[in-house]
Amino acid sequence: MSGGPIRWVGSRAVLVERDTLDEVLALHAYLLDRPLPGQIDLVPAAKTLLIKCDSHRNAARAHAAVHDIHAPPIEQADGKTVEIEVVYDGEDLETVAELTGLGVDGVIEAHTRQTWRAAFSGFAPGFVYLAAEDDTLDVPRRDSPRTAVPAGSVALAGPFSAVYPRRSPGGWQLIGRTDARVWDIEREEPALIQAGDLVRYKAVDRLQREQGDETTARAEAPDTVAKPALEIVDPGLQSLIEDLGRPGLSHLGVSVSGAADEAAARQANRLVGNRADDAVIETLLGDLTIRARGDLTLARTGADTQATIDSERGPRTAPLRAPFALHDSETLTLATPQRGLRSYIAVRGGLDVPAVLGSRSHDALSGIGPEPLAAGRVLPVGAAGPSHIVGAPEPTTLAERDEDKTVALRIVLGPRDDWFSPATRARFTRQRWRATEQSNRVGVRLDLDTDNDNGAALERDRDGELPSEGTVPGALQIPPSGLPVLFLKDHPVTGGYPVIAVVIAEDLPLAAQIAPGEAVRFAVVDPDTLAPIEDDQDDGRPPAEESP
Repeated sequence: MSGGPIRWVGSRAVLVERDTLDEVLALHAYLLDRPLPGQIDLVPAAKTLLIKCDSHRNAARAHAAVHDIHAPPIEQADGKTVEIEVVYDGEDLETVAELTGLGVDGVIEAHTRQTWRAAFSGFAPGFVYLAAEDDTLDVPRRDSPRTAVPAGSVALAGPFSAVYPRRSPGGWQLIGRTDARVWDIEREEPALIQAGDLVRYKAVDRLQREQGDETTARAEAPDTVAKPALEIVDPGLQSLIEDLGRPGLSHLGVSVSGAADEAAARQANRLVGNRADDAVIETLLGDLTIRARGDLTLARTGADTQATIDSERGPRTAPLRAPFALHDSETLTLATPQRGLRSYIAVRGGLDVPAVLGSRSHDALSGIGPEPLAAGRVLPVGAAGPSHIVGAPEPTTLAERDEDKTVALRIVLGPRDDWFSPATRARFTRQRWRATEQSNRVGVRLDLDTDNDNGAALERDRDGELPSEGTVPGALQIPPSGLPVLFLKDHPVTGGYPVIAVVIAEDLPLAAQIAPGEAVRFAVVDPDTLAPIEDDQDDGRPPAEESP
């Protein structure tokens, strides 16, 4: 097996480069069969394999161990053949025809005559990268990604084709549409296409039915849920059920998801005596009102908010970061945060809602998990036993702002900082950025700080496209606009824009509490010690190493 660079991705993951897709898949198969210590997930891509670990120590071990792995080639899997009917009327069909010089009919003929091999999953559940037999339809992504691509869109990018499983952002060239449900959580095997399968596209004049997004959960009818329970009176802007997520499913294109501010979610559960992975309510910008069915013990953490309990005996204040009682028929209302963005509410016994793929978390990108909470939804509460010992009040987990009210996030440069000049990397860390209103659980979109006249977007130092590769929460992806996107818990499994740096895991809870309009600054640290590195043109590590 040929060697390639091994790059750090933050402090808990490494990116291994290989020359071919077959070599990537061979290494992937090897590590699935012989996992490294602390290995929690693998993300194969076109020419890279991302190895995620549970700690920096184990990531460092993986970084060293990969040098000595010589994975044997794998046999072509005996996968099934899937036929997908397509109406070729995509918005980018004529663009692809011009880029390839084939004309519209030639593009359709080239797309349908060959057999496509399912190589790996990424971006979103059910989104499978299908490798072509030749480079006839090798086209670049769009310069400007669409904010919403319809479910069932058939697309091309580089040497791959794919079907978008649900409505989502995307930068691939759209050439047609299908009604094939490539992802359906109600099926025993949710993914229609899996690695090793073969796919044939068939041109048709019309589809049997229109494509639509899959629903993933159903609300409990209020009158079917016995006490104890929590009733949603008003969900506010957005309220979700979250736990610690569903790691280890990247092969299906499923991101970890889970509470955006994991530290606050853990704190809420700790205060009411729950397990760390019990489900909690995550609410955005307050204004949530809930009613108790039965006598309950709650705790609220995260954003600094005022909260009022209304009862027959009159109103009282609910403490922050301390357990409190919410008696039968009493309501709890959260005000708009004074600081921070997301609040968390845990109830002693945990929220007893069905798990989807092993987790009770709602994934905003894929739609997997319980639906966003709506008025009238009643959430059963699990039984609390002697082991549910409530805790004492705790201090805030929110970040302290510096003298100019800026949130400082620590980063490790790479894995693609070499796509930017030293001067651009220095500008990235020296100037302030502003979080925009287009931010969500997928990521925080950053813009220039209008208070800084010297601010500038980031320019790449090289041309060409980066093949899609695995990514992690905290990754700072730089699209063609030059304005960073900071990935949060519902980020896509793979991405196609260079990642200049990764926010360290310890600071991800701080990133999740950045409100629109707040200023952000990045500071480079040593991944081993987390000590600041004064010269932000140097990440304190040797360059990406070549395998023997």
